[in-house]
Amino acid sequence: MAEQTHVLFVEDDDVIREATQLALERDGFAVTAMPDGLSGLESFRADRPDIALLDVMVPGLDGVSLCRRIRDESTVPVIMLSARADSIDVVLGLEAGADDYVTKPFDGAVLVARIRAVLRRFGHAGGRGRSEERAATGNGGVLTFGELAVDTDGMEVRRAGRPVALTPTEMRLLLEFSAAPGTVLSRDKLLERVWDYDWGGDTRVVDVHVQRLRAKIGQDRIETVRGFGYKLKA
Repeated sequence: MAEQTHVLFVEDDDVIREATQLALERDGFAVTAMPDGLSGLESFRADRPDIALLDVMVPGLDGVSLCRRIRDESTVPVIMLSARADSIDVVLGLEAGADDYVTKPFDGAVLVARIRAVLRRFGHAGGRGRSEERAATGNGGVLTFGELAVDTDGMEVRRAGRPVALTPTEMRLLLEFSAAPGTVLSRDKLLERVWDYDWGGDTRVVDVHVQRLRAKIGQDRIETVRGFGYKLKA
C-alpha cells in the first residue's frame, strides 16, 4: 500500500478545519489540523509534512509569517488560503514563499486538484512535472547565461560561481526560461507548464515568482515584455 501524503492544515475556523480535514482524508491524505500558527509551526517541525496548507488569518502567528518560517527551514510546498481573491494577502503570501493559493470559500474538489497539482510539481504521488521530464530526456548539461549557470541534470544553479538556493517552483520556472532563452513566454503558458494549470489561473502567481527568481539570479536576467510575458536574456 502506498504511503499517504501528509498534509499540515492550519485553520482557526473550527467548522472549516474539521470539514476540510474530513474531505482531504476521504481523498486519501493524512491530515494534521492545527488551529493557530504557533501550533502549526510546532507540528511542522515535529512531523515534516509533505505539504502545508495555511490560512492567512490565523491567531498567534499569521499564515504569512508561518509561511516565512517554514520557507526559512524547508522547500516543502506551501499553499495559502485567502478569503478574498483581490486581497493583498495573496501577494504577501506568495512573496513569503508560498507556491500557490486558493480563495475561500473553496470547493473541496478544487482544493484537492490544486494540492495534487503542487505535489506533482514537487515529485510526490508518482508525478513528475514537464520541466523535470524535459531535463531527463535530453536537454541535460550546464546552460550558461552570462554569470548564471544552470545545471539541468543536477538541478543546481550558480551565479558567479556561487550556489543559488531555489525552491522547486522557482527551479521549474527557471528551467522553462532556460529551455528557450530569448523566447517570450506568456503568463498563461508559464501557468500551464510550471503550475500544471490546464484550466487557467491567477497570473499574479507568475509575476510574484518571477520577482523572487530575479532577486536570486539577477534583476536584469529576466526581461518583461509588456503585453506578452517574460523572457530570459540569452
